Order: sequence, then structure tokens, then C-alpha cells
Amino acid sequence: MTRAPSRKPKPRATKLATKRTRGRGQRARRSVGKRPPRRGRTRKQVLVTGGAGFIGSHLCDRLIANGYAVVALDNLTTGSRKNLEHLRREPSFTLIEHDVREAYDLPVQQIFNLACPASPVHYQTDPVATWKTSIFGAVHALELARRRGARVFQASTSEVYGDPTVHPQPESYWGNVNPIGIRACYDEGKRAAETLFFDYARRYRTDIRVARIFNTYGPRMLPHDGRVVSNFIVQALKGEPITIYGDGSQTRSFCYVDDLVEGFLRLMADNAPHGPVNLGNPGEFTVAELAEKVLAMTGSRSHRVFKPLPADDPTRRRPEISVAQEKLGWKPTVALPQGLERTIAYFRQAIASS
Repeated sequence: MTRAPSRKPKPRATKLATKRTRGRGQRARRSVGKRPPRRGRTRKQVLVTGGAGFIGSHLCDRLIANGYAVVALDNLTTGSRKNLEHLRREPSFTLIEHDVREAYDLPVQQIFNLACPASPVHYQTDPVATWKTSIFGAVHALELARRRGARVFQASTSEVYGDPTVHPQPESYWGNVNPIGIRACYDEGKRAAETLFFDYARRYRTDIRVARIFNTYGPRMLPHDGRVVSNFIVQALKGEPITIYGDGSQTRSFCYVDDLVEGFLRLMADNAPHGPVNLGNPGEFTVAELAEKVLAMTGSRSHRVFKPLPADDPTRRRPEISVAQEKLGWKPTVALPQGLERTIAYFRQAIASS
């Protein structure tokens, strides 16, 4: 999964940069920013695995703005250097190309473990790799936290609830997941990662935080990753048919990425609970309603086409966020029309430049 190192510029030697990936014969690569931060500096040092991804890059932006020194770790399978290009000259930021399925070591005080393909198109492409990323990625983040005495955050998912029989979904709900279905590599991988996090907290007193992320959207989403918001917007802007799976009556709740990142930061505060904590927007819309909004806001004349609903696709999804409201003082502030407007502008520019 890691890529062969480029010759120029040659990265400065660090413990991670010179460590070979087992079975690959390739080195992890540092590429953006300066050398990884050291303990002697005043800024708190934070690691973001999956830091070049859609959500991870927005988290890096917030952490830098809040005065942290940030290391992003990413194998760039679904993440992109373009998401972090604006941080290239930022002295408190470093991007390291590395696969979290392999162990790593960095001197950090906080860890955000976001690394994992998160859309069905990507996580079903190589389900074994997805499962390993969830499990081994969690183990390596937890082991680093244990060695360094760091607080560690797990980006879990609403997919742990599967196709829910309880609506809306509270954290106390154990879910309804098909353990052998085509989505299980992601759903069960994330469930097992949560198990690891709470076992480490009980066994080793590791300082953990676990967030269950519901549907999130915003700039830097990949245009063809199979997520309903990006799919609809790109299809509408290109004048292509709007693809609706099923009859469009299935529901989703859409949280703008800035709101989600705010929830992350509040959950990592000293007085926050271990979790799990649902983070998402409780506003519930049918897929057909979303299609209508996108068509209206883009001015597109695209027509709608209906295709069979994929296996194990949840019919209803809405977070119960009272824990986040009471324990974190958090709730979403960006309404769907406002967030869609920003996301449409991003994709309009991306399509024009391509």
C-alpha cells in the first residue's frame, strides 16, 4: 500500500522515515512540512492517521489553527496530497506516507485514528485490506498510545448499528449487522476496533475516546466514492442522470464536516467521556428529498434513474445525540442547504479545473 520513495527532495532521517515496511521493501515517506515535532517543543504534538483524507485533512486544518503541531499519517490510497497542499509551508505540519497496517512510532501526546476506507466503493474493493486496516490500525494506534502515554481517538461509524431496528439510534443500541455480508468488512471491522479500544482502556487504562460518525459531507470529498451527496452533486453538475438506489424512501442524516470536526475536538477534551458518542446531524431526509435539493440548488436538468438497493444497505439512519449535547455541549450548526451550497461550490470548481 505504501509507495516507492521519490528521490527529490530526500526526506530527513527519522525513526519512521527509515523504517522498512515488512514484506514490501519500501520506506515510509515524509513529504510535506518539516521534521516531525519533538517533545522538547511547546506545541502539543498530535498524530492524525488518515490525515490526507476528506475528514482527516479538515481535522489537520483545525488542529493547526488551534496551535498544535500535527503529523498526518496516510498511505494515500483514498487520501490525497491535494487536500494538504495548502499546509506545505506550515512549519508545524508534517505528512508521512505510511500504511497503518504496519507498526510505527512517533513522539506524540494525542492520536486521532481515522485511517480506513469509508465509502462502500472503496472498502468493498479489497475487503480483506479494509478489515486489516480497521483492526491492525486500531492495534497500532493503541500500542503507540500505551507506549507514549497518549490520549487516543477512534473514528468509529454509524455502520456499527447496521440496518437498525431502533430509530433514532442511541449509543446503547447494539445494532443489527450481517456479519458475513458484503459490508461486513467495514461494519464488523469498526465494531471489533471499538472492542479493542475498550479492552485497552480496561486492561491498560489507556485514555481512549470513541466517536460514532454518521453521514458527513463537505469540500474535499472524492467525486466518485459512492457517497450519496458527492454522487448527486457531481452527476447534477455534469448533467448526468441522478442515480437513486431503491425507491428513494430510505433516510439519511447529513452532518457538515466542520461540525463533525468540532465534535472531535470536544470529545478529546480532558473532561470528556470515553464514549462511544454519536456525532451526526439529527435532521433526517429521504434520499429522494436530497436529490430534489441538489437538482434545485445546481439548476441541473438531470433526470433521475432508479437502481436496485445494494445488499444490507440501511433503510433508516438518524443519530440520537443527547449524549453529545449533554456531555460535550455539542450540536450541529450548519443546516443542510448551507452545507450543500459550500459543497456544490467546491465540486463546481473541481470539475471546471479538471
